[in-house]
Amino acid sequence: MGQPLWAGVDAGKSDHYCVVIDADGKRLLSRRVANDEAALLELINAITALADGSELTWAIDLNAGGAALLIALLIGAEQRLLYIPGRTVHHASGGYRGEGKTDAKDAAVIADQARMRRDLQPLRPEDDIAVELRILTSRRTDLVTDRTRAINRLRAQLLEYFPALERAFDYSASKAALILLSGYQTPDGLRHAGAARLAAWLRKRKARNADAVAAAAIEAAKSQHTVVPGQQLAAAMVARLAEEVMTLDTEIGDTDAMIEERFRRHRHAEIILSMPGFGVILGAEFLAATGGDIAAFGNTDRLAAVAGLAPVPRDSGRISGNLKRPRRYNRRLLRACYLASHIAIRTDTASRIYYDRKRVEGKRHTQAVLALARRRLNVMWAMLRDHKPYQPTAPNAAAA
Repeated sequence: MGQPLWAGVDAGKSDHYCVVIDADGKRLLSRRVANDEAALLELINAITALADGSELTWAIDLNAGGAALLIALLIGAEQRLLYIPGRTVHHASGGYRGEGKTDAKDAAVIADQARMRRDLQPLRPEDDIAVELRILTSRRTDLVTDRTRAINRLRAQLLEYFPALERAFDYSASKAALILLSGYQTPDGLRHAGAARLAAWLRKRKARNADAVAAAAIEAAKSQHTVVPGQQLAAAMVARLAEEVMTLDTEIGDTDAMIEERFRRHRHAEIILSMPGFGVILGAEFLAATGGDIAAFGNTDRLAAVAGLAPVPRDSGRISGNLKRPRRYNRRLLRACYLASHIAIRTDTASRIYYDRKRVEGKRHTQAVLALARRRLNVMWAMLRDHKPYQPTAPNAAAA
């Protein structure tokens, strides 16, 4: 059996670059390979043959996206695969000879870092449901962002020619107001329709509180008789934006249904839902961010570090004990933990007592919620490890 080898892969969209080194850092293979199944299988077979039964470790700078096919093939071939973040590769490159940047150099740096470091996270087979939840929650985030942008643009457009109608409704929460804008957008159009006809038109389209919405719209129309330049085109844009928001609402609802169906099939679903503050959406985001298996993180401290809930020291010279938020963490995981803790403050006695204690200690609201999220992450870890649901703490015990 020969000496151990390390294969570093600088992943890209259309192709990857692979460099293989031995224990002395000597390059044994340097090759560009297309991001295609046949070409990747040929590369894996070639490097496996080069190892000739000795220990072989792969390392890659992406854990999704264009590297997904290669990762699936390596895991399927039962190869040991480590993940080294691209930012880490970028900073490590400064310690190697030469200022230039090439794919070959990056792949060599990745292989060499895998050879020297012992703290790199291994990539493991992902939970199928967690992968689907990651896709769906990412799509939902995009849809919600698009909806917010469309509503903001709608309000801005209305404000230019019909400010009274812009302030008459909360368009982010009232579907009836959006239905109204899909048919009537101008003061003279609303006055011509009249309250009774407008209410009947809204009821026909199954709008809630049709009479109240019609009355508010007519009142706004009566307050403005001036026609602002560009009104007709702006009104057409408002109608299109209202239709767009309603279409996005429908798609968000469909996506939520798919998320819930998959989330409730996961083995950890009921345990996560038992934790105060976690609903279907936040629970799905938690599973998507953790891959559905917390054992991959090793311990709760590692999970807290990935979530950005473990402060890091920033000491220098005479300055010591200076703790700050880390710069690199999983923002989706932090968001799920933070929002769940924020909700738990209002719904769970033990969480509220802990939050109040942190405020008394002088922490700001955000700091207190983050401290609570860190504490709750320990509880979640124990719940998932022991496969036991959350048990509410008695008020006296929580206060103690």
